Amino acid sequence: MIMDWNYCEKNFIRKIEIDLERVESIIDKAKKRLKRCKDTEVNEEMISFIVEDYYDVIKELLIAYLLKNGLRSKNHQCLISYFFKQNQDMENECILIQQMSFFRNRLNYYGEEIPMKFYLKNKNNFNILIKLILEKLE
Repeated sequence: MIMDWNYCEKNFIRKIEIDLERVESIIDKAKKRLKRCKDTEVNEEMISFIVEDYYDVIKELLIAYLLKNGLRSKNHQCLISYFFKQNQDMENECILIQQMSFFRNRLNYYGEEIPMKFYLKNKNNFNILIKLILEKLE
């Protein structure tokens, strides 16, 4: 389930002054991380880190998306919630981001590997989603 935006807005979101230089810096960092994702050899040993990097690219772009709209979030789930609020037609994409977040958290907090099957099934969607968010940031 996508976190309720009203809950996010009440508990985790604050309004800020828009800083377009910061937005551009975050986008630039995300693009560099994306290059690293694409340059990393896909194998069982590296797949968890590749998916983690894809998630971090998307998360950074969502941070930039909020910042560009004068908002800041203390919660990653609220990044997804805001993106969905603004793009109701992208529910499947938001669910994919949530799945990525779940796997990333399992990796970071429990040492669980991210299944190669998840990457193979979704790698094209990762890149499509990144392209869509970048377009919305233009």
